[in-house]
Order: sequence, then structure tokens, then C-alpha cells
Amino acid sequence: MIDEKMVVEKIRRIQIELLNLERFEVFTFDEVAKNYDTHTIVERIIERIVGFAIDINQHILVEGGKGDLPFDFKKSFLFLVDLDVYPKEFAEQICESAGLRNILVHDYVKLDENKFYNSIRDCNHDYTKYCRYILDFLKKKSS
Repeated sequence: MIDEKMVVEKIRRIQIELLNLERFEVFTFDEVAKNYDTHTIVERIIERIVGFAIDINQHILVEGGKGDLPFDFKKSFLFLVDLDVYPKEFAEQICESAGLRNILVHDYVKLDENKFYNSIRDCNHDYTKYCRYILDFLKKKSS
């Protein structure tokens, strides 16, 4: 059974982080890419947003009978299509954020600063929609 309280709390935390991230949308590329403090703050906010979403995805998938942990983080976004959480096109778009999160967390490849800078706006857009989709999914499950 899906723990709605936990999912809603994770959504709330994503929304708080989105508000924090939003203030960086007005920064220039140089203000983000070349300022250590700003870059680090944006990195951490994005990591947290994607991490909370992955937690939600995995919980819904396990409780929805789609398997046991661990799920590939990227695929966890794609698998939610099978549960009618959101459309396939959206899943294909948002799943790319898991790859960015992995680069930020594990630092195994050089970060493309242009993609990183553009991810500020993309993350705000995509995860605002993600939250709406998840909350709508919970409402459908409750009815």
C-alpha cells in the first residue's frame, strides 16, 4: 500500500527546493558556472530534488507491485508510465535528470557546464509538473 503521507511529505520537500532553485534562474551562466558557492548550492538543490523524486518513484513501484528494489534510477521514472502516473513523453524527458544527479553525486565524468546551467530552468519546469502528476495519481488511487 502506498504511504501517501510519506509521498506528500517528499513532494512538499521537492516544492521547497524548487522555490530555492527558482531564485537562481535569473543568474547568468558565469554567475553559476564560475562561482564555487553558487555552483555548489545549485548542485545540492538539484541533487535533493531528484533524490526525493527517486524515493517517491521507488516507493510507488514497489507498492504498486512492479518489483523489488533496487531500480535503476533513470528507469524508475520510465516505469511509472506503466502505472499511469504520467505520459511516456514526460517520463522520457524527466528521466534525464537522474543522469545529471549521478554525475553530480559521483563526479565520474566532467560536468557539461552548459547543460548544468540549463538544468536550473528545466528542473523547475519538469519537477513542478512531476509534483502535479504524483499528487493527481494519489488522488486517483484514493477515489
